[in-house]
Amino acid sequence: MAALNAAGYDVDAQSPNNHPLRAAVTQHIQARNLATVKELKEYLERRKVNGRPLDLSRFISFALSVDGPPNFNYKFAAHEMPPDLAPLEGFDRLLTRFHKEAEIDKLWTEAQPAIDKLLEGYQEPFIKTISNVNSYLRNPTSGYVGRHFQIFVELLGPPNQIQTREYKDDYYIVLTPAPEPQLDYLRYAYIRYLLDPLSFKYLEQLTKKKPLIDLAQAAPALEEYYKNDFQLLTTACLAKAIEARLNKAEGPKMVDLALKEGFIMVPYFYEALAVYEKQEVSMRLYYPDMITAIDLKKEDKRLQGVEFAAAKTTKTIKVSRTEQKSEITGVFKTLEDAEDLYRAKKYAEAKPVFLRALQETPEKPLHAKAYYGLARIAALQRDPELAVKLFEKVLDLEPDDTIRSLSNVNLGHLWAVNNEQDKAVEHYKAALAVKGIPPAIKKAAEKALLEISQPEKKKEK
Repeated sequence: MAALNAAGYDVDAQSPNNHPLRAAVTQHIQARNLATVKELKEYLERRKVNGRPLDLSRFISFALSVDGPPNFNYKFAAHEMPPDLAPLEGFDRLLTRFHKEAEIDKLWTEAQPAIDKLLEGYQEPFIKTISNVNSYLRNPTSGYVGRHFQIFVELLGPPNQIQTREYKDDYYIVLTPAPEPQLDYLRYAYIRYLLDPLSFKYLEQLTKKKPLIDLAQAAPALEEYYKNDFQLLTTACLAKAIEARLNKAEGPKMVDLALKEGFIMVPYFYEALAVYEKQEVSMRLYYPDMITAIDLKKEDKRLQGVEFAAAKTTKTIKVSRTEQKSEITGVFKTLEDAEDLYRAKKYAEAKPVFLRALQETPEKPLHAKAYYGLARIAALQRDPELAVKLFEKVLDLEPDDTIRSLSNVNLGHLWAVNNEQDKAVEHYKAALAVKGIPPAIKKAAEKALLEISQPEKKKEK
């Protein structure tokens, strides 16, 4: 964004919703009369189409497709490259020179106080929103093994924009400055991120309901990609229904609005979720039953006489998203299959699948996930000695914050049961020292420490 702004990108540059850092960085760089800024201007001028500059969304795609400074190497193989990057041939090499000449690393360091201050206002409401969704879907951690949901707040971008992308196993949201955090859209995007893999996993059940897509063709406000892809439409409808269930006061109105915009299965899912809420199975396991229960004739009758809206409700936020389906494959699918077997308490079947994952990748973080699965199985099968060794193996690898903290808590429990209180305390404290420890795990570690330090309270319970 620093490069584009310095080269003359001025969309909404006068908006009061711009962050002051945008103008400050742009003026600082332009005042230095850098050679690469001139090259950037020429580069962008040559790529105008019918006198119009390339859309910002292409550069967002570029930013999410490279590994960053100093060389901006692409993360994808040639056949995996997002198609909208084609006009940006050579931009990576030009940006590499600009990054060095403009001393962006130095500017980035100087900008950190402003960035940190802005992020403080986002973190608490974002974390609360995501926690609420996880709680509703009974999602144990942050989604599916090997997938990532990442949010970037870009202070140098034009205000009031949301850019989303789904590349391979990663889901990105890029937000630019706005009067307030876009929590509604964040919630919707996160729900979509959690639901997307289910439409692939249960494709057989979903395909039987595909005739319903014909009923959506008459909705003028519905985007064409939904009319052409039943999986996308189903996921969007379920996500909107979940949003409506989470917003009890406005839920019925939200269902009616979504239906009129062409999201034809929202009423069904809204009713089906009321049944889901009364049982204990997570959405991952409940999903196929909910799809199977769709009655085509009943839904056809429900939609008779519906008057679809001519256009969507006007929004002040510009949303740009790339609707790309991302099926879980390779070791990620192996680990997810193993987790499903584990959750179904089929431990004997899950064990060889976790072991197979170890053969499918050399990546340490993925090995950590596999060993974590094996350690839990050993603990449940009453083999504490093996469980301890496996949890310790997890910690020797490169586990993410959730698995690192969980492994330490499990080790703490195992040592506590064996009356090795000092070792138990050591691991509970190690769990609490993990920077990104989830709140629920933190609470469990704190409770365990309290019970060790005040055993009389444990007896009272």
